Amino acid sequence: MKLEQAIAAQKPLVQKLLDGVAAIGADPPGITRDAYGRGENEAHDLIRKAGEALGMRASIDASANLSLCLAAENPEAPPIVIGSHLDSIVQGGNFDGAAGVIAGIAAVAALRAAGITPRRDVEVLALRCEEAVWFGLGLIGSRCMLARLPQGALELRHARTGKTLAESIALAGGDPEQLQQGKPLRDPAGIGAYLEIHIEQAPQLIEAGMPVAICLANPGNLRHPFIRITGEDAHTGLPHRFRRDAALAGADFSLCLEKLWLEEEAAGRPMAVTIGRFHTPAERHSLTAVSGEFELSLDLRAYDAAHLVALEAKLQAIVSEVAARRRVTITLGERSSAAPGLMNPPLMAGFAEAATAGGIPVARLHSAGTHDANNFAAAGVKTGMLLVRNQNGSHNPYEAMETDDLMASIAVLTGWLMTVIA
Repeated sequence: MKLEQAIAAQKPLVQKLLDGVAAIGADPPGITRDAYGRGENEAHDLIRKAGEALGMRASIDASANLSLCLAAENPEAPPIVIGSHLDSIVQGGNFDGAAGVIAGIAAVAALRAAGITPRRDVEVLALRCEEAVWFGLGLIGSRCMLARLPQGALELRHARTGKTLAESIALAGGDPEQLQQGKPLRDPAGIGAYLEIHIEQAPQLIEAGMPVAICLANPGNLRHPFIRITGEDAHTGLPHRFRRDAALAGADFSLCLEKLWLEEEAAGRPMAVTIGRFHTPAERHSLTAVSGEFELSLDLRAYDAAHLVALEAKLQAIVSEVAARRRVTITLGERSSAAPGLMNPPLMAGFAEAATAGGIPVARLHSAGTHDANNFAAAGVKTGMLLVRNQNGSHNPYEAMETDDLMASIAVLTGWLMTVIA
């Protein structure tokens, strides 16, 4: 069977797997596949069975990442690794992460159907807990694999079960004691390339009228999941000059961050500010009380490491200014970060050549999201990403990727694979 026909023939498999992970995660109005829980575990099992049916060798590492390997008889070079994640946010969409893992399975299925015997191993990774919602820290599977897990992370607690990350990993079949040694589970120098397919977070491809984009870079991020503002509880009639209003301080802080964002973009330095949680304490808030406590979360992201350092300094200045102006204390609390992910130029060129050969129009875009690819790129692995058209963004129940667009990305991926494995 010709390769083009072999790729097209995988559409029923792709749709079956997309429908399968949707059924596992069904949580109306969206999808919830909880990391290190039933949703992620069952999705891993579904993908494992699909890989094994193609003759791939399944294994898990100390963080319970799933590896499916199509082994070459006599490998001539380090493996090509295709990866993404299977967990979701709470009541998110079906395609964020899962589409990329399924794309890897489909690419291997196409190679098998075309009778291709690879000269190097092709590996599909289902990485654990990419979404930060579960432990307040994202990209956990790739962090563990590449020894980029921050100190103390194994003691973070799951948002639903309350179990520590170490306990959660052990329950999924991993080995937290090995992770405590802080050594890479895989030698980055032993990975030929890391490739990831992911839906776009903003409808840039809808705007461009193209099914696929070659990713130029992923932003790095700086996160504070539990910022606390402390003022003073008071009666609602208290005049402004006496108030130490934590809620208004939270609003002031947020507007200062938006002003920073607009100033940076106007200066040609792309970034983003996201405040995910924003509330007075639910157990105490009241219509007739000034709240002395306020909580929020913050995600700052940018595409350049030096820019992130500069933004962190500006964040500290904003904290000081708002705290003084509002007469409150602002505690940023726990901090996590991810390095920006710059894509490998030869890989981007190879994707472009594969797209041209397949008659598939592609754009070239920055990703709005931070992905596991960031950790591989930061570890020195040649890294490339393809973005798939997706009308309604991600991290919501209404993700709207078309299977035909995913198939187009699989065609580009498989076309490139042929240049390095056949």
